[in-house]
Amino acid sequence: MENGRELIVMVDDDITNLNVARNNLVGKYNILTAPSGEKLFALLEKVTPDLILLDIEMPEMDGYKVIKKLKGVSKTSRIPIIFLTAKIDPENEVKGLNLGAVDYITKPFSRELLLKRIDLHLLVEKQKKELMKYNLDLQGEVGKQTSTVFELQNAILKTVAELVERRDSVTGGHIERTQNYLSMLVKYLLEHDVYIEELSSWDISLFIMSSQLHDVGKISIKDNILMKPGPLDKEEFEEMKKHTTFGVDIIKSIEQNTTENEFLNYAEVLAGSHHEKWDGTGYPYGLKGLEIPLQGRLMALVDVYDALTNDRPYKKAYSHEEALEIIKDGIGKHFDPSIIEVFVAHSGEFKAAAAGKNHSRDLYDRLNPVEKLGPTMQVIANIMDIRSGVESGHAEKLKSYLEILISTLMKHGDYSAEVSSWDIDNFLMSAQLHDLGKIAVADQILNKKGKLTEEEYNDIKNHADYGKKIIKQIQENANYSGLLQHAESIAGFHHEKWDGTGYPAGLKGEDIPLQGRLMAIIDVYDALTSDRPQRKRLPHHEAVEIIMNGSGSHFDPDLVTVFLECEKEFEGMLNS
Repeated sequence: MENGRELIVMVDDDITNLNVARNNLVGKYNILTAPSGEKLFALLEKVTPDLILLDIEMPEMDGYKVIKKLKGVSKTSRIPIIFLTAKIDPENEVKGLNLGAVDYITKPFSRELLLKRIDLHLLVEKQKKELMKYNLDLQGEVGKQTSTVFELQNAILKTVAELVERRDSVTGGHIERTQNYLSMLVKYLLEHDVYIEELSSWDISLFIMSSQLHDVGKISIKDNILMKPGPLDKEEFEEMKKHTTFGVDIIKSIEQNTTENEFLNYAEVLAGSHHEKWDGTGYPYGLKGLEIPLQGRLMALVDVYDALTNDRPYKKAYSHEEALEIIKDGIGKHFDPSIIEVFVAHSGEFKAAAAGKNHSRDLYDRLNPVEKLGPTMQVIANIMDIRSGVESGHAEKLKSYLEILISTLMKHGDYSAEVSSWDIDNFLMSAQLHDLGKIAVADQILNKKGKLTEEEYNDIKNHADYGKKIIKQIQENANYSGLLQHAESIAGFHHEKWDGTGYPAGLKGEDIPLQGRLMAIIDVYDALTSDRPQRKRLPHHEAVEIIMNGSGSHFDPDLVTVFLECEKEFEGMLNS
């Protein structure tokens, strides 16, 4: 990196394009150009660039041949490559991305776009190298990358929690706003010495983060109740009230599958107590006064304040002043008087936050990061298991199957080089999000006991695309996350088939990313050997026979061979 600047190499047979690129990039980067693939490889014997801009349409050696050769040599395999092309064809774009390109830019390009894309991928590469530096020791790696992990952990929870909220038409941003209000409220309570002894004993970072799961029980409420535009009748309201105990049950089931329980303890208390009222008329337990956990009393206030100041299907938003009067009227009835006294004293700050004029996040931004991402993945995976009517721990079992298959695969030459380049812990953790898109599928389809109609099956198939989009949203919320580098491929391609008859893209053979081909075998094996709403589980030997019969049609034949070498280990895991 000469003079502190990254080195960019541009490859294009058009001299005009090379001159334009050089003029656009000079001054910010060190720039070298090559008029052909052959000249590029001669240049790479002397230098190793930080990024390559590669034209597709070149004589003798086109961009696809160049990238295959680059990815086949260890020295150049990790250099990020952006394709330059005069026209985008979706099929060719997928081909290029599968070969290892990180992006496409259409010519003619603007200087601003070119610089932004280069900046983004250099940042990604920098972060990736920093993560790889700590090898496969994820705990040590995360301990040294705490801000990135904390940001990602919150992005995952925020994205999924907001998807849960949107099932009952709650306006977007509810999760982020209530987190912000909680952060402000805790800060002001500490400043006023209100409940300071109890608050000082908390891990505030975990408390604020856990608030994203306060309504997770709504995942078990039927769509016709959650999405009803008008008022609920008495029977429907009684059903809706159950979301609190459903939430507690969901979180308890997750706690049984992880030792990282402090975060979940806060979440369980919040889920079960945020609809209790100071005078004992709330639900689900009818607790009164200080019997209600402080976490629930805090959440009750910020949840109501946000509901009052935003549109809902059954009402228009109240002004801050109107909401304040309603809350003051609830002192000693709905709300803890001591908490409301502090809230009223700082009502101006809450008004500014509600209007979007206060984005400082104050205490929330200064919280200590959490050291492990794994428990967050387990939370999301277990929510999806419950949503799909699958027994708790399903995602963790898939992760164990994958570990067996990859361990056996590493003994084979065909794929060992590619798999060796992965962060295996990262890959195994990302696999837990493979069915994340099912959160956007209606529950009457997910849990239907009979055969699906063609329309219903097409809706189910959309979960692969939904999953990719949700993971992209998580990455946008986190700005960048190398920790999810495999998740998008796993979620988007685990239903593709070797013969091209799968979905959502109809990819064929090695056009299907290896992550998706691996997950396809694991997902089918687990589905066959587990009870589902429409059928009973099959024994291990029948599942193995079905996978054998799918070799070359559904599954990568080489991977089926690997699976057959370790299928006894699968049987042992299944029976454990």
